Amino acid sequence: MAKLVFGMNQSLDGYVDHTKFVPSPTLFRHFVQEAQGQAGSVYGRKIYELMRYWDDDHPEWDADRRAFAAAWRKQPKWVVSRSLPPVGPNASLVDGDLEGAMRKLKAERDGEIEVAGPDLAQSLTELGLIDEYRIYLHPVVLGRGTPYFAGPRPPLRLIAHDRIGEDVIRLTYVPA
Repeated sequence: MAKLVFGMNQSLDGYVDHTKFVPSPTLFRHFVQEAQGQAGSVYGRKIYELMRYWDDDHPEWDADRRAFAAAWRKQPKWVVSRSLPPVGPNASLVDGDLEGAMRKLKAERDGEIEVAGPDLAQSLTELGLIDEYRIYLHPVVLGRGTPYFAGPRPPLRLIAHDRIGEDVIRLTYVPA
């Protein structure tokens, strides 16, 4: 049975914004390894559209970015949207029963499936389907933006914490 994992970079004050802080080379390599080991990813429309960047090669990429792109392209993706036109390579559109589709996905797959996007994660949290939350805490204060938790915070229990690179702490929680 697969495990749904919601993990994102977060500021000290609880916001996610990929334009405000960039992963260090060490953290980026960690994300490459995570992507290589995932059984797939579930995206909301907005995050999926951002991630489509990895579908095309860019001449300025270093070896780590090429490795991430290869891992991202290889893994199956499920995109939750009622308004998105057809999705890209190795992706399937989920536009109906979210709960049924995710329960089926968890039952039919093994390994970790990444959940990307706070709005999608909130919907899956409300359905009791997120198995693990990973907060990559950066020493940055944004003051505003999109919060990691898009709705009420679920009761959580800390199961692990580790340092990645010089200044990021990964906090791993499961539903309490």
